Amino acid sequence: MRARGCWYSDFHRCGSDQAGTTETSRLGGPDGLARRLEPIGYSWRRPAVEEKMTGKSWKVVLIDDDPEIRETIGGVLQDSGHEVLTAGDGDAGMELCERQSPDIVITDIRHPGIDGFEILRRIKTGRPDVEVIVMTVLSEIELAIQALHLDASDFITKPIANDALTVAVKRAKDRIATRKELGDYTALIEERWMQTAEELAKTFDMQKSLIESSIDGIAAFDSDGKTVIFNRSMEQILGYERGNVIGKMYLSQFFSPGEAEKFEQKLKSEEYGGKRRLFLFESILVDKSGGKVPCQLSAAAMFQKEEETGLVVFFRDQREIRKLMQEAADQARLLQQDKMISLGRLAASVVHEINNPLAGILNYARLMTKMLGKGMLASESVTKFQGYLSLMESELSRCSKIVSNLLSFSRQSTLESAPVKVNELIAKSITLCEHKLSLQNIRIDTVLSPENPVIPGDFNQLEQCLINLIFNAMDAMETGGVLTLESALIPAQKIVEIRVRDTGCGIAKEDLIYIFDPFFTTKKQGKGLGLGLSTTYGIIDRHHGAVSVESEPGKGTVFTIKLPLGS
Repeated sequence: MRARGCWYSDFHRCGSDQAGTTETSRLGGPDGLARRLEPIGYSWRRPAVEEKMTGKSWKVVLIDDDPEIRETIGGVLQDSGHEVLTAGDGDAGMELCERQSPDIVITDIRHPGIDGFEILRRIKTGRPDVEVIVMTVLSEIELAIQALHLDASDFITKPIANDALTVAVKRAKDRIATRKELGDYTALIEERWMQTAEELAKTFDMQKSLIESSIDGIAAFDSDGKTVIFNRSMEQILGYERGNVIGKMYLSQFFSPGEAEKFEQKLKSEEYGGKRRLFLFESILVDKSGGKVPCQLSAAAMFQKEEETGLVVFFRDQREIRKLMQEAADQARLLQQDKMISLGRLAASVVHEINNPLAGILNYARLMTKMLGKGMLASESVTKFQGYLSLMESELSRCSKIVSNLLSFSRQSTLESAPVKVNELIAKSITLCEHKLSLQNIRIDTVLSPENPVIPGDFNQLEQCLINLIFNAMDAMETGGVLTLESALIPAQKIVEIRVRDTGCGIAKEDLIYIFDPFFTTKKQGKGLGLGLSTTYGIIDRHHGAVSVESEPGKGTVFTIKLPLGS
């Protein structure tokens, strides 16, 4: 301890004769505090009063029963720019403190009324941010030390030296500034902590929402395989409520017998995406009722400090997909069946078509054989032979074309777009059906566009559409009639129209809205499955076109196909 004042606490330690000495603290001094503030981006400097509290009017209450001391110390403080309020006893001083809310209180320990210790206790209880400096004589230094233990800012001994007073007041103001700095720092820490907590909460809520809103099942399991996450889609896939699963059921319990072992084996291999990773692995699960659920699984192990802590698994229910695939396969099979019915009807017509040219070829061949049997051919016979051979070649070409068209029609294929001449499409479709049309006493008329427009499309599929519509017209004209096929170029709309018009029985108004539905038919049993018009609609739709129908019972029907022109 110094003879003239001592800073005696675990926060500051100095003497009044060491006016230039800077503070040290449990935080490691100003530099230590700065190092602690830097990581959060807070710039800190030692709180010099002149810098940190610029423009502040410091209010000081001075309590002493000696008027001379009050005048002397008060004058020094006022000369230093402080606002000084004085009181001659403890009661008046305490009242002054309560009324004026000073920054610093300088009080003698012994004076009339309540003593300096009681003033110190009351101030630190009600206003701990107010700094209290105690004054005492040197012979009562133990009282000053006791005041320091009660959180006095400093003490000075009488008689009061100006430099001791200046240093004590400066330390008090520095403590206030430091406390404010630490308060700001604490507020900043709390603000940053709240921001971080809010961001973490938002991130957690977003992750939880993503997991819950996923259409795929998501479940997570700890290192023992126990369920820790079980989202809403998992409840729908397996039928369990998450409350009965989380913390109670294990991953292996969700698999069909033998599937859990396969899953674990594949997870250990690198076959499906890497070790401890699995991508699109097909497996069978078991739901709550014991039913088998085909699923596609993707999984990844979770690690913390290179130690595996769990597993997250994504489950994609395959039941609906497999159902749709089966329906597509069934529909394709039925479409092919309907096509085979049409093919059968075409084949019967083709037989007649081929019989006629074959009969002609046979007759010409027999005639040529007889002529050859008579010996050398005369020059006129050579001319006849050449004519016969030309006719035979023409008829054979006709047979080949008919068979080729039939094979093209029967072939299943995907959409293969190429330039299609609309008039040729109509002519070829008529060729395949003309014999059967003639047998039914149906006259064929054509009104074709002179521009012979070209569209992008699949010739075979578009041909199938027209044949379906021709057969539909034939069924509507069992006793004969007129079938008209038309083509028209409409430049303004950049489309081509194809119309198939008949003079048949027509379609009832209530049936028109169902006419393109699969399996809807007004034909007699055995005449078709009701897929012809549905197939036509689908093909035209894939060509980005449209098909419509107009009909009047007893007068006939018109189907109109609209197809876009190529770019």
